[in-house]
Amino acid sequence: MNTAISKEDVYSILEKVSDPEVPVLSIIDLGVVRDVILSDDLVEVVITPTYTGCPAMDMIEVEIKATLQEHGFERTKITTILSPAWTTDWLSESGKQKLREYGIAPPQGAAKSKRALFSEESGIICPQCSSTNTEMVSQFGSTACKAQYKCLSCEEPFDYFKCH
Repeated sequence: MNTAISKEDVYSILEKVSDPEVPVLSIIDLGVVRDVILSDDLVEVVITPTYTGCPAMDMIEVEIKATLQEHGFERTKITTILSPAWTTDWLSESGKQKLREYGIAPPQGAAKSKRALFSEESGIICPQCSSTNTEMVSQFGSTACKAQYKCLSCEEPFDYFKCH
């Protein structure tokens, strides 16, 4: 491993690893990368899944290793930690903007509890027209961490990335 490599360099490399469920987000935007540990010729990436059992995490691990190997890191280790639990508070501001531009309403406000995954939030801003005249259609959207909403102003359906 290049001894001049820094943690910041590895974080920059990891910006190239996309979330397989929301490809406009990097794993850095998503906030699942908790730490990078450099020792000798080993790069260890510490991650926290968005929720326990998230099916995307296996693919994310594969992509992390492949991306690091493409950049010359042969020895890599992925460590998964579950505590503290991931929260939408860890999404970067850039990630929230990317969600909005992709047509997914980003989480609004701070996460309160995991029960928010199963509750309706009011005043969700439509990513198409910015109206708050919206209603939930289903507690679950294209993935378990999203709810399906409809804008009553522009009549477009959209996913909302639930706070948790």
